[in-house]
Amino acid sequence: MTEQNIYLIRRLLAEQQKPIRRKCFISYYHGDQAAVDTFVDAYRDVLIAKAVGISEEDDYIDSNDPAYVMTRIRDLLLGDSTVTICMIGQCTHSRRYVDWELKSSLRQGDYTPNGLLSILLPGMTAGHLPPRMKANWDKDQSKCYGIYRTYPTSSAQLRGWIEDAQARRTTHAQYIANSQDMMKYNAKCLVHGATH
Repeated sequence: MTEQNIYLIRRLLAEQQKPIRRKCFISYYHGDQAAVDTFVDAYRDVLIAKAVGISEEDDYIDSNDPAYVMTRIRDLLLGDSTVTICMIGQCTHSRRYVDWELKSSLRQGDYTPNGLLSILLPGMTAGHLPPRMKANWDKDQSKCYGIYRTYPTSSAQLRGWIEDAQARRTTHAQYIANSQDMMKYNAKCLVHGATH
């Protein structure tokens, strides 16, 4: 065996030992942008983040047809991600874009649904889940689709959560609850008592 072949074999073995980095769509309220950016930067070794900078003024989807809206979100925003991470801040539960992204993430039929993982942003000990996430989560977690966690303390911990969400795409798909209508407007924030 030549020296070059030995080098190539060693390189191949080293590549096989690297942990998988999953493509994850990050769904969040853009008022939490700084905290989400910090999360993405801290865990670049674990995930390939996919997210969009949607503001209230964006007209990226101008339709009242739910099927069209879901297809556009899936095609334009979720792309080839396999896990959706919903970053839970004080007002995330009230945001219509978060609801739309979760609905599209859970869509079945022509698509394999994304795994669903919700993570509390730093400094939060509890948070209000978006209604669609709440419908897909149970404290027991054995008979639900979604996973809900506090902020990770290590890359290994986050990687485990992502892999669990990835596996649930097939092992727990029967628990997906996604029949609720899409939010047409932002809802009243339960923390601030206002719609913003």
